[in-house]
Amino acid sequence: MAKSRPVRGATLNRESRRFNLPEREADGDWLDDRETLDEGPQPLRTTVTVEKPRTIITRNTSPDVGFDRSINPYRGCEHGCIYCFARPTHAYHDLSPGLDFESRLFAKPDAAPLLRAELAKRGYVARPIAFGTNTDPYQPIESDWRITRACIEVLAETNHPLTITTKSDRVTRDIDLLAPMAAKGLAAVALSVTSLDPRIAMTLEPRAPAPERRLAAVRKLVAAGIPTFVSIAPVIPAITDHELEHLVERAAQAGATGVRFIPVRLPFEVAPLFRAWLETHFPDRAGKVMATIQSLRGGRDNDPDFFSRMRGQGPWADLLRTRFKIACRKHDMNHEHIMMRTDLFRPPAGPQGELFR
Repeated sequence: MAKSRPVRGATLNRESRRFNLPEREADGDWLDDRETLDEGPQPLRTTVTVEKPRTIITRNTSPDVGFDRSINPYRGCEHGCIYCFARPTHAYHDLSPGLDFESRLFAKPDAAPLLRAELAKRGYVARPIAFGTNTDPYQPIESDWRITRACIEVLAETNHPLTITTKSDRVTRDIDLLAPMAAKGLAAVALSVTSLDPRIAMTLEPRAPAPERRLAAVRKLVAAGIPTFVSIAPVIPAITDHELEHLVERAAQAGATGVRFIPVRLPFEVAPLFRAWLETHFPDRAGKVMATIQSLRGGRDNDPDFFSRMRGQGPWADLLRTRFKIACRKHDMNHEHIMMRTDLFRPPAGPQGELFR
């Protein structure tokens, strides 16, 4: 059984199966010495590397997601959510989707200038830009780097619509920008709340704010007039699924605009990391959890197919959907559908922007 490292999600840092990534070896620094002497995992330092991309807007053509463009101010995520489907992307950097993903981060400080340049391009057509579709835009390093805020400032200036998905109450820091945008129909936020159990939340999402803080953030955002949803994602069989109805109830009590859920997904390298996590934290039910996940995913650890990957399949998926619908009816949820306005967009000020106004 792998040992859990303090305040980290993954218990492993093994190689990528797709990119033949070698396992990381000790490089002789003082942390390695501590681990050798103390015979146990030690706290892992977080490092941040500056990344210099050429563009900042990522586009997609996936038919089962509600946006065609997104911005990811950071690569990797210090929240350390063990189930995070973005973990495999770290393999492209010759880093492990395990502990490297949550401790060796990349920041894009030029994101706002790049965004300004892209919005000023001739022929640009505004559509909602999604934040938080890969890694969390309000993970701890945002407090210092403030890249997400800088991007929102550009979007606020140009009346460009945006959506934000986060696990952090740090999003409330930017209410001064988001509330005026929401008043124009340009902003909506989703807070992800996976479990209300402190023990489960601490192991699932070790560096994310506590669930009660996230629900408090929902109330604060709603009070500021910002459409705010609660995302119960992922629902994990035999770990968090028993909380589904209670989470819908708490979302309603917080005044959430709506609520949604997604069954757990375990793509690529995430599955072995998740299995190791189960053996460490829930060895008594690891087999049951994986068997149920496979029943949701057509007999596999993961179903990558469009539409079914977000919904699951089979009796377990049907039961979750039925329970969710009943809970939503009971608490009078999911009547509102938010439409983002695109007609207010104006290219950013500046030589190029003014030229095409």
